[in-house]
Amino acid sequence: MRIKDYRTQFIQELSPIYNAGEAESFFYLILEEKQQLKRIDLALNPDLTFSNEEMQLWNSILEKLQQEIPIQYLLGKTSFYGLNFEVNANVLIPRPETEELVEWIIKSNSKISSAQFGIASGKKPDDLKILDIGTGSGCIAISLAKNIPNAQVFAIDVSEKALATAKKNAEINKVNVYFIKKNILETDDLEQKFDIIVSNPPYVRELEKQEIKKNVLDNEPHLALFVKDNDALIFYRKIAELAQKNLSQNGQLFFEINQYLGKEMIDLLEKMSFKNIELRKDIYGNDRMIKGEL
Repeated sequence: MRIKDYRTQFIQELSPIYNAGEAESFFYLILEEKQQLKRIDLALNPDLTFSNEEMQLWNSILEKLQQEIPIQYLLGKTSFYGLNFEVNANVLIPRPETEELVEWIIKSNSKISSAQFGIASGKKPDDLKILDIGTGSGCIAISLAKNIPNAQVFAIDVSEKALATAKKNAEINKVNVYFIKKNILETDDLEQKFDIIVSNPPYVRELEKQEIKKNVLDNEPHLALFVKDNDALIFYRKIAELAQKNLSQNGQLFFEINQYLGKEMIDLLEKMSFKNIELRKDIYGNDRMIKGEL
């Protein structure tokens, strides 16, 4: 079968679930990954065909897409902040909103003066110690390690399988990150000081499940997504408590947050004596990230 003709069929069969533009983008992502062909190759060679074996592979992928399994899991990879990451059912698929959080941290770091983090000790801005709590795929920690030269980056997760994925991603992107298996809710002290602590912890309340797309709800790890309705800030409160003990002077705490709990997050950080608190919206206009300093 001509690839060009299969493309039309592929888009039509996905149209009840995805819009035509999204289905077409899936087709070309798979074409590049599985056939090493780009859109231009198909345009220049309209008579290219699939073998029977290739057709079976494509039909299998199409069937899984119709079941709303995320394409990132089917391809086993995704892109985040210009880097390549392996992903699987043990980790969340990184979101564009989280890229904005990474960008904020990197830009904030570029403006940091030596005096802010203690010039007397000889510490320079590029000698920062950074901790990512709940690292998942490692996307935040690895992106920071890649973009902040000489920073020491540490990352914590409770899941052994998530850490295995994160370690592989660090190797893929050729960065050094110190990975630690730890249940942050059962941790009383991080045992060292950090200049920046960042976390994108579980923050979707059970009552908000109906807002979550089926492909996310059915496939991505609930451990990394959901919190109980009666204590939605459990991770934020615990991490902020640890930050009080383990952030260096003028250290920074960054969070990705539930869009409906911006005011509650400001109140929490204010009560815990953080200063220069800043709440930011994401590309979709939702309250999505917050920063506080000690």
